[in-house]
Amino acid sequence: MREGATVPQQQTIRDFGKSRAKALKDIKARLPMKQRAGMPRIKRDKDTRPSLAYTKRGFRVKDGRLYLAGGIELTVVWSRDLPSEPSSVRVYQDNLGHWYASFVVQVAAEPLPGSGRAIGIDWGVTETATTTDGAYDLPHAQHGKRAQQRLAHYQRQMSRRERPRNKPQTKGYRKAQRQAAKAHKKVARQRQDTGRKWAKSVARHHDQIAVEDFKPKFLAKTTMARKAADAAIGATKTALVEQARKHGRDLRLVDPKYTTMDCAHCGARAKHRLPLSERTFTCTACGASSPRDKNSARVMPVRAGFTPADVEGVRPGHLLRDRAA
Repeated sequence: MREGATVPQQQTIRDFGKSRAKALKDIKARLPMKQRAGMPRIKRDKDTRPSLAYTKRGFRVKDGRLYLAGGIELTVVWSRDLPSEPSSVRVYQDNLGHWYASFVVQVAAEPLPGSGRAIGIDWGVTETATTTDGAYDLPHAQHGKRAQQRLAHYQRQMSRRERPRNKPQTKGYRKAQRQAAKAHKKVARQRQDTGRKWAKSVARHHDQIAVEDFKPKFLAKTTMARKAADAAIGATKTALVEQARKHGRDLRLVDPKYTTMDCAHCGARAKHRLPLSERTFTCTACGASSPRDKNSARVMPVRAGFTPADVEGVRPGHLLRDRAA
């Protein structure tokens, strides 16, 4: 430790202290276990990739090169120009052995011209996102399913070549492991790229965005776990929130409770929940019938408080005022 720079070591201790303080605070507040921040755990060298954080006094950028404390000079392949002076940087290594530098900078908003349109978005598994405007529906891209055969091939190779514990793995095992990691990385980048492009399109053409505040974590314990993971709902939702904040759009997260039971035309609520196998919503009050996810998407702008004049299929404003009265 004496030979290394003190800046990343001190930052590691600060991160540890902050994480431990948050965990103790949650314990003292008697939060439920699922809401608590866990205590920091010991990380073994063989299971942890290096990650070093440098504060302002520990690095500088000059002539396109990154200079780190300790006399380290790096040539960086820049993905984009820095919009402002960075306040800190984290240098880390991924599972392929590639090194990255992540800078913390202040980014100014880039507001887009107003379009006067609103949209409601409902998340799903058959379609990743169903919207009030069919032109912006996001179909399930199935990146993971297309890569499954190739990934299974590398995993079988790893299984055949794996050596017993406490023995160094063979060159063939490490090669298959790297190929499997590359396949996983490619799928992750495809999912991220699809989500960002779709989010950019939605934010560009809509001033008001009502999004279901859906938490897909529970799907990991169901029979739809693999398909839900391949849909990447969480990453797509994060990309949409980032694009809306960047371009100054009014995005509101809507509580998903009863969104599949409310009618988007008259506002009546069904007496019983619809089973997942039933994909058509039929209102018992007004008789309106529409696909289940499409009806839920039309409920989102109403729940968010947007004027539904520009949202296709949503009941008119006078019905909203009558119900509020």
